[in-house]
Amino acid sequence: MFLDFLPTSAQTGAVLTDVAVVVLDGVAPFELGVLCEVFGTDRTADGLPGYDFAVCSPGATPVTSSAGFSLAPQHGLDRLASADLVAVPALPPGVVPPAEVLDALRAAAARGARVLSVCSGAFALGHAGLLDGRRCTTHWRHTAELAAAFPSALVDGDVLYVEDGPVITSAGTAAGIDACLHVVREEHGVRVATAIARRMVVPPHRDGGQAQYVETPVALYDADSLQPLLDEVCAHLDAEHTVESLAAQARMSPRTFARRFKQETGTTPYAWLSARRVELAQRLLEETDEPVDRVAAAAGFGTAAVLRHHFTATVTTTPQAYRRAFRRPA
Repeated sequence: MFLDFLPTSAQTGAVLTDVAVVVLDGVAPFELGVLCEVFGTDRTADGLPGYDFAVCSPGATPVTSSAGFSLAPQHGLDRLASADLVAVPALPPGVVPPAEVLDALRAAAARGARVLSVCSGAFALGHAGLLDGRRCTTHWRHTAELAAAFPSALVDGDVLYVEDGPVITSAGTAAGIDACLHVVREEHGVRVATAIARRMVVPPHRDGGQAQYVETPVALYDADSLQPLLDEVCAHLDAEHTVESLAAQARMSPRTFARRFKQETGTTPYAWLSARRVELAQRLLEETDEPVDRVAAAAGFGTAAVLRHHFTATVTTTPQAYRRAFRRPA
């Protein structure tokens, strides 16, 4: 039986058994479904932990999801008072929860319960003041908005989820699964988390962060006097380029060229060139079956080791893992 191996929570001294989910108008069905699947499905017949699971709303009033259908929660916010884990699924970022919801979230964190947000549910935690001084994340499309709305929050747009004290925040959509399995893994151990992941037909742990999922449009530049040179470099990224060689092509001294480059592109020649090469490597990994060392050469990195260094720093995963995730069928 899996229950024989359950560790106790480092925070509460007891195994997590009680989960409450707060829903409001505009709740996203998939993110709510993630919480229901991980914590609301009865798997005790398989020897897995069972949870006292409840979906709650202020006054137990019905809410309308972002897909237009209604939900009828059976519990009010008083149910949060006993929960070991209080979760907030995705909501429209502009929604400010009622004061009673914010009070309940603050009270849960203050008494030692874990508080988890999925995707843009992080905004609700921000309004409750639970992100102040804490690392947190949300969907990559909303990280800048989250940072602007809550300047005291330490927003990390590269991770799939992050835990800081009693607060766990996850990136967009499916990253909620990663965060939930992380909670299960910490509370009940690797064996239980892996068993639940298998039941859900998902990996128990994903490599990398959400930077690998950020859309990378073809870069457009209005570099004024340097535009012809940038176009030429992009057409020959596999060639060797240095500040000195680029300056010579532009008929400038290296110092003048570097200053002009920063003025027209907003970055340094080295950073710009590295970013373009990573973008090319991404496309080659997605669209071809070329070995990684040949991708590295075609993108101008020379060796697979150099490609791995720059690729991992930018995309937060390895070239091989990126290809497995994003290789498009021929």
